[in-house]
Amino acid sequence: MVGKRTNKESITTIKLEKETKQRLSRLKEHERETYDQVIRKILYILTRIRKDPVSANRLLTRIDRNIKGKNMIKKEG
Repeated sequence: MVGKRTNKESITTIKLEKETKQRLSRLKEHERETYDQVIRKILYILTRIRKDPVSANRLLTRIDRNIKGKNMIKKEG
């Protein structure tokens, strides 16, 4: 799910509540992950849940582990 580079013509702005932005920030697996990448990841998971719930659950478990690991590193640093 690596994001591809886009040109400025394909970029738009959306308004989010601050709480929504904070929630998206907490879903980042790494600091340099963009909000676009986080939203695309969410959409990918939703699609995958419909097709293969077991596989989607494994993916969610891996993502959760990555997020928790990132947060542990932040606390130690």
